[in-house]
Amino acid sequence: MEDIIDEIERLKKERKAIILAHLYQPQEIQEIADYTGDSFGLSRQAAGTDAEVIVFCGVKFMAETANILAPEKITLLPAADATCRMFTDSLTGEVAQMRREKPDAVFVAYVNTPAAVKAMADICCTSSNAAAVVASIPEDKEIVFLPDGNLGSFVEGETGRKMFCWKGGCPTHMGLTEAQLAEAKAKYPAAPVLMHPECRPQLRAMADYVGSTTGIVKYAEKSDAQDFIIATEEGVMYELETRCPGKKFHLASRHMLCPNMKKTTLEKVRDALETLEPRVVVPQDIREKSVAALEKMLAITGK
Repeated sequence: MEDIIDEIERLKKERKAIILAHLYQPQEIQEIADYTGDSFGLSRQAAGTDAEVIVFCGVKFMAETANILAPEKITLLPAADATCRMFTDSLTGEVAQMRREKPDAVFVAYVNTPAAVKAMADICCTSSNAAAVVASIPEDKEIVFLPDGNLGSFVEGETGRKMFCWKGGCPTHMGLTEAQLAEAKAKYPAAPVLMHPECRPQLRAMADYVGSTTGIVKYAEKSDAQDFIIATEEGVMYELETRCPGKKFHLASRHMLCPNMKKTTLEKVRDALETLEPRVVVPQDIREKSVAALEKMLAITGK
């Protein structure tokens, strides 16, 4: 592994590249990354650097977002088959059909969507700013929130706005059961439960804090608690343990693992840097429409 890491470092300098890793990536990938974080934050980070090549260690929609924000840079996705199980390939067509059926509705698209869906949205949101985005929409407007219905229901609770929430959802978060969480709480009774809003409403009711991946890390850093139950993808444990030495973190379930996030390997990162493939290129017309939806979000929330 050391030889491969040395090759990556050499190639990174030669290519004037930057390596980004989502917090759900394997530990060895996070360790070689220049920046780790959530998907949109990483894309903005990359767009603001002088790097000529972006190596995005994550899933396809994340690399697309990086290319949308920094089209002048080469964007690489080492794990070319890393997709997102929150939605299927039919999502784009289904959203197009609903746009025809609800021409006056405001479509809010989670950043965890394909570029083609962002291009059809009126505005985008992240898990941390979704409530602020929805609250900014006039009360007389119907809202279609997609594609994560659990995040949508969380936003409804935060804002009091009723929306048409898509039926999609993240299997990794939806798979957590009340019994699993109850068992973890019984085992660590003093540990607050930190949970991602992609979990089901019944689970969120059992949590002490519900927020984005980055929000979970920040909460743990500031909290006086020494033990925490973590209800999101297990990759975040590396960041938590790195940022919070001395504190202990316990997964709500050992099954909270995204197989697509684990497809990135050191070998794939090296090969991507060597060949400058696989590339992710968002078509110009889709990119321009996607940028508009992202810029509207940033105008409201700044992040």
